[in-house]
Amino acid sequence: MAESKKSATLTVGETSLELPIFTPTAGPDVLDIRKLYGQGDVFTYDPGFTSTASCSSTITYIDGDKGELLYRGYPIEQLADKSHHLEVCYLLLYGELPDAKQMLEFEALVTRHTMVHEQMQYFFRGFRRDAHPMATMVGVVGAMSAFYHDSTDTNDTYQREVAAIRMVAKLPTIAAMAYKYSIGQPFVYPKNTLDYAGNFLHMCFAVPAEDYVVDPILAKAMDRIMMLHADHEQNASTSTVRLAGSSGANPFACIAAGIACLWGPAHGGANQACLEMLREIGTVDRIPEFIERAKNKDDPFRLMGFGHRVYKNFDPRARVMKESADEVLGLLGIEDNETLKVAKELERIALEDPYFVEKKLYPNVDFYSGIILEAMGFPTSMFTPIFALSRTVGWISQWKEMISDPELKIGRPRQLYTGAPRRDYAEVEDR
Repeated sequence: MAESKKSATLTVGETSLELPIFTPTAGPDVLDIRKLYGQGDVFTYDPGFTSTASCSSTITYIDGDKGELLYRGYPIEQLADKSHHLEVCYLLLYGELPDAKQMLEFEALVTRHTMVHEQMQYFFRGFRRDAHPMATMVGVVGAMSAFYHDSTDTNDTYQREVAAIRMVAKLPTIAAMAYKYSIGQPFVYPKNTLDYAGNFLHMCFAVPAEDYVVDPILAKAMDRIMMLHADHEQNASTSTVRLAGSSGANPFACIAAGIACLWGPAHGGANQACLEMLREIGTVDRIPEFIERAKNKDDPFRLMGFGHRVYKNFDPRARVMKESADEVLGLLGIEDNETLKVAKELERIALEDPYFVEKKLYPNVDFYSGIILEAMGFPTSMFTPIFALSRTVGWISQWKEMISDPELKIGRPRQLYTGAPRRDYAEVEDR
């Protein structure tokens, strides 16, 4: 916890309260209101918790005005350029970048845990053949606590560590199995000779009838997608994981809760919505029409992939994703892809249009990620599962931090009650 060197005075009726002010290592000062109810008999009202810090954390920092995203202090652009996903996983889980020996040991540890319990195959078969992969993942990840009893005790440091490694290692396998099940193909086992992202692509696209060779450019693009989505501070799904974890629920149940929250179209489904919008526009010549529709308050159409709840500047992840889109589509020989043309021209026009500049509606990470995933061969139903497996390391890092926090309390938000006041029950014949 940051040190409090300042305070603010709040007057409630005839009572004056001194509230400590904490100064973080980065970002605005934080007003400590923990004693507000006990001393002042009042609550705060903050729908969406947009002005409320629910915890202290050392993991991720976002400056929305600057368009800055830091993992443990490292800018996301530097990590995307020089690092890889498993190194970022180590950084998020343990707080520092690994040395060469630590990196090799961590990679080996994750690789040895990528297989799932064989009986889990039968669990998949309980779902309808057309089940959405996210529905399958919510169920299967929650059921991991039924298969891995030796890592569900949240009070045991060793078990917490084992659970963390298992989830980072097994979520790509579970996501690939959910995909294979949804298209009626046999499951493909993980291969220890492949890296993390390449292994996931192999499990998704290999079939027993023929060999599948992972292209390094596609593997690099997938690795970047995973890295860019690894954590994003106290967003809705991360807050859900923390809230579930505050009750002492086992880690598998907490991550399943995060996946369920991520499934919402306002959260993890944004890249799918963006791709569908680009398809609706169709061709470059129709962009002005849709730009005008987006400006019209009476038109329900909205430009997807622009603007962000936190970023009031360019999303730093979007720049990296744009580079990957060019590389992937160039590799696949589809630089003339009409959807990509629409995306690039729409971005150019929006960045120059005074309306969008004034409202700071810059492209976000979802703007290009859907194009990349579609080019790789993934259906839109797999976009959010890929987001979920990428975010797992962030969720589990946040969960581990919360569990070890000496100030941990079960989450219990208050409310502004606007219902009927106390009233007495009347017999039915007297009503």
